[in-house]
Amino acid sequence: MPTSSVHFMSGLPRSGSTLLSAILMQNPAVRHAGIITPVAPMMVKLSSLMVEGEYATEFDEETRKRLLRGVLSHYYCEKDPETGRRAGMIIDNNRMWCTRLGLIEHLFPAARIICCVRNPVWIIDSFERVIQKDPALGSKLVPIERRGTLYDRVEALTAPNGSFGYCWRALQEAFYSTLAHKLIVVEYDRLVKHPQDTVGHVASLLKLPEWRYDFNDVEFNGASGFDQALNTPGLHEVRRKVAYMPRRPVLPPEIVERLSGELFWRNPERNPGRATVLA
Repeated sequence: MPTSSVHFMSGLPRSGSTLLSAILMQNPAVRHAGIITPVAPMMVKLSSLMVEGEYATEFDEETRKRLLRGVLSHYYCEKDPETGRRAGMIIDNNRMWCTRLGLIEHLFPAARIICCVRNPVWIIDSFERVIQKDPALGSKLVPIERRGTLYDRVEALTAPNGSFGYCWRALQEAFYSTLAHKLIVVEYDRLVKHPQDTVGHVASLLKLPEWRYDFNDVEFNGASGFDQALNTPGLHEVRRKVAYMPRRPVLPPEIVERLSGELFWRNPERNPGRATVLA
């Protein structure tokens, strides 16, 4: 698999990564873009085995690179039904990629990392709306002992290892790193308000061939099993028409105030690594 045909997606949850993936998949040059895959943790665990313990002496640098690239290439082993050859761009999605820019640079130096972002208020609000759809509050996004009240759920989501807290820290790690120039930061509001311009810009940066994307008939399938495993139906549901949908938050004002911090990616003075920002 040519390294130029591999890119990655990461960033914040509930920020449009599923929507952007569904739109990009309309382009026949994109073979895969979707929900989170196990490729990143598989690479990390394999890398750990090769550099630590009794087997460390069995792997030289080139062997490690070949095996790690093989994790991705063999995970996406589908073949073109007409030619019998593997073809098309892969955009692998995992929140962990923001903490592994060095690994990406080492294995796939031409790759870019798309980071979807959004105001934290609306991320947590979106999580809470999805959780509240189940009157039994059974979503595994929050540990069972932290589901008692909205305040408990927000604390769990924003904790260092929570569904939002981990991603927020990982995004900042990537944004202020020496490899920040590899990032394509896409803000949710821009994506849904100006989809044609935003997707066109992303596609150009990924060097995709031109395509007329349909923003009135977006489809995304294949996430129901993932959502069911988390006991959170609709977690990756995508509206058919791309549009901005204003709403009032379901969060109490004190939580809204606490989450309403500076959106650091919007401030050019706080972008020393020259990440590409579409906000």
